[in-house]
Amino acid sequence: MTTIEHNLQAVRARIEAACRACGRDPQSVTLLAVSKTFGLDAIAAARIAGQQAFGENYIQEAVGKITVLQQSLPDGLPAPVWHCIGPVQSNKTRLVAEHFDWVHTVDRLKTAQRLNEQRPQGLAPLQVCIQVNVDGGANKSGVAPQELAELAQHLTELPRLRLRGLMSLPEPAPDFEASKAVFMRVRALFDALNSQGYGLDVLSLGMSADLEAAIHAGSTLVRVGSAIFGARSRAA
Repeated sequence: MTTIEHNLQAVRARIEAACRACGRDPQSVTLLAVSKTFGLDAIAAARIAGQQAFGENYIQEAVGKITVLQQSLPDGLPAPVWHCIGPVQSNKTRLVAEHFDWVHTVDRLKTAQRLNEQRPQGLAPLQVCIQVNVDGGANKSGVAPQELAELAQHLTELPRLRLRGLMSLPEPAPDFEASKAVFMRVRALFDALNSQGYGLDVLSLGMSADLEAAIHAGSTLVRVGSAIFGARSRAA
């Protein structure tokens, strides 16, 4: 068993334990392997070990990986599902629209419109999460909660995008209960949109250090990098 395969099993065990502790089905939580800064060998090892979904922050770096990896996986093994989880600058929207399956970081209508216009007709609609800045912390990315409903409505009018849910990256909290409380604020926004008929099914919350609290709050997707791939070689 490779180190990456062992690490994947350990993370999945944590997810299963957290789900059992709050009465949820472990199958209701997707593991997104955050592969930013890691090389093709590491990603291929994780894919061969059964990991399907991969998250990338650095768009140009990711496009190179996506292009090469499609040609190098064993025959018969489906390609990874690629999630953009980093900021989407205006000059990068075409790369995201053409190469990714998901984007978690839409927080402006202008970005959404560009992604919609640049998504190739031959591809399925781009699956989208709105990033919410739920705690107003130093991380300024994300739409303010009071502006969320308006942005969600506009996104439903863009035919090459499909609004799937919400993502948030709150400031680190001191303990489990504090983390859960912040995540529950995002869950409340998620539930409020669904009460209006949006049919959202993805709540992207939680990382290596706080995935248990996120799952207790209702997260359906956790983003885990170093616990799978090891320490990064550069700041990220």
